[in-house]
Amino acid sequence: MKHKILLAALLLILPAALAAQKSDKWTEWGPGGLTGGGWIVRVGYVIGGTSPLPVPAEIRAINSFKPLGGITFGADYYHMFTRRVGLQAGVHFFHEGFSTSADVKNYRMGITQGNNYLEGNFTGVDVTNTTLTGITIPLAATFRLSPRWNVGVGPFFSFVAKGTFDGEVTDGYLREGDPTGQKIDITADNPATYDFAANMNHFYWGLEFVFDYKAMKHLNVFGGFDWSLTSIFPKSFVTVPFNMYPLYAKIGVAYRY
Repeated sequence: MKHKILLAALLLILPAALAAQKSDKWTEWGPGGLTGGGWIVRVGYVIGGTSPLPVPAEIRAINSFKPLGGITFGADYYHMFTRRVGLQAGVHFFHEGFSTSADVKNYRMGITQGNNYLEGNFTGVDVTNTTLTGITIPLAATFRLSPRWNVGVGPFFSFVAKGTFDGEVTDGYLREGDPTGQKIDITADNPATYDFAANMNHFYWGLEFVFDYKAMKHLNVFGGFDWSLTSIFPKSFVTVPFNMYPLYAKIGVAYRY
């Protein structure tokens, strides 16, 4: 009889003990009390580029794509409303860039060759370099998959203090004005250049996808992907007739307060 009573007591106590142990794991990895908030200070590496979406027919082949790398650092404040659901917002500095070479055909272009500025349709090789430097404000709804894994998604708003978009065209020709205009040869010995930095947008917005992994008590490993829904050029800039969107991924470490 005593054994049966003991077994019944264990069956009653065991689920409660397991639940307490599980709860302790959530509390151990914070925030204390399963709700509440704190700060996360981040530093990371950025990689990606600026791309037309969809890729226009004028771009026939990508010869090379070289991310120039970059950096991001900043801080987020987070608040957990329940054990799993929260919100975070912050301010981040970023510097990012890329270089690419592509074969193009009938590609709308404004170029400088010698002292002459020409506009028309270019066929040949186009080499582009782009950088963006500024501040972004992300706002994300977060969800804890487990005591140590956290994911989030939400909008971001960016101000670009300095942007560059320049390059050169070579190994081809320009039809001045339109595809039937005067043909102007552009060779490797006498390439033409362009610089559209003055025509770039300064404000962007888009969607950010993020994750945090609590590697240690106060140390996070984080990553994310920023997908801009704003083109780097305004619609009024007709020299580049299609939208080009910054698409950048990041990974880094963070200190969690």
